[in-house]
Amino acid sequence: MTADAPTRGLVLVVEDEPAIADLVRLYLSRDGFGVHLERDGTGGLAAARRLRPVACVLDIALPGMAGTEVCRRLREAGDWTPVIFLTARDDEVDRIVGLELGADDYVTKPFSPRELVARVRAVLRRTAGPPEGVGRPRVVGAVVLDPAKRTVTAAGAPVQLTSTEFDLLAHLMARPGRVYTREELLAGVWGYAAHAGTRTVDVHVAQVRAKLGPASVIRTHRGVGYAADG
Repeated sequence: MTADAPTRGLVLVVEDEPAIADLVRLYLSRDGFGVHLERDGTGGLAAARRLRPVACVLDIALPGMAGTEVCRRLREAGDWTPVIFLTARDDEVDRIVGLELGADDYVTKPFSPRELVARVRAVLRRTAGPPEGVGRPRVVGAVVLDPAKRTVTAAGAPVQLTSTEFDLLAHLMARPGRVYTREELLAGVWGYAAHAGTRTVDVHVAQVRAKLGPASVIRTHRGVGYAADG
C-alpha cells in the first residue's frame, strides 16, 4: 500500500503490527513523504529492490525474514539506501548488530512518531550533501573525502560507506587533529545526543576503520574520543 502525492520521496515501511505501521504512515505522509507499507521481511526486500525508496524503516522482528537480514541483503547487493531500524527491545546487542550490518539509525519501541519522522529527515539531509560552497574535497593521509559527491577513496580505492558512516568521517576530517568526545560526535553527526548511547559512536568508528583498512586515519585518544590524523 502506497500513499499518494509524495513531495519528499517514497519511504518503505516494513512493520507487521498494523497499528504501528498505520501510525508511521500517517505521520510520514503528513510530512510530505510517500509511504509504501509491507508486513513481512520477504515482501519488504522485494519492495526495496523494486521501488528504490529514499529510505527504509525496518522492524527488526519481522515474519518471514528479519529486518537485519533485509538490511544485510541490500548492503551485499550494493544498495546503500538509508535504513532506520525499529526494535521492540532496549537491548544494546540489537542496536550494535543493526549498525554493524550497515543501518544508519534505530528507534526503540515505544517511540514518538514525530521523532521517527525527524530521524528520517535527518538521515536524508545528511545524504543530500553539504550546502553549495561547502563541498571542497578533504584530504587526510591517504583518505580523500568529497562532500559534494559524497565519495571516499582510501589509497586510491573507492570506499562504500553508509550515510551515517560518511558523515562521521566527514565531521572528523573537517578539522584534522581535533579530538572530539563521543558526546560531541553524537551531537554533531547524529544530532540527538540525549537519545543515544556513546556505544553507537564506537560501533560506527569501528565500521569506518574496517572499510578504510590500512589507510584509516581515525585515531583513538584514550579517555577522550576520536580524531582524524594523517
